[in-house]
Amino acid sequence: MKSILLGWPFWALLSAGFAAMTAIFAKVGVENVNSDFATFIRTIVILAAAGMMVYVTGNWQSPGTVSGRSWSFLVLSGLATGASWICYFRALKLGDAARVAPIDKLSVVFVAIFAVLFLGERLSLPNWLGVCLIACGAVLVAYRA
Repeated sequence: MKSILLGWPFWALLSAGFAAMTAIFAKVGVENVNSDFATFIRTIVILAAAGMMVYVTGNWQSPGTVSGRSWSFLVLSGLATGASWICYFRALKLGDAARVAPIDKLSVVFVAIFAVLFLGERLSLPNWLGVCLIACGAVLVAYRA
């Protein structure tokens, strides 16, 4: 059991579960609130939760120990996350959660493509088939007949 808790599949499934709850909670929460302000509230909560996690686990490190390259890419990642959240909350404000979330999950397809193009990762034929199925599935779930 302990080895299951240390592997990436466990944490990835937990992430997916929390992401699903995020969509439902956000859809209800954004109902009578401006989507940008809702994103701001969410960001404050995440900042507090992340700070608490660093404190509880004792994983604080001096910011000076982080390389310039890491700082640059973490800042870019933060900016991309912020832009993603702003767009996601706006989409939830305008559309159904059951249709918005699958399109948002096209990020899985984009990650696969970007990882190959920019990180030099390789995907096998079955991997690419999975990527195509995810893309088709997201479109089919979001499609309204």
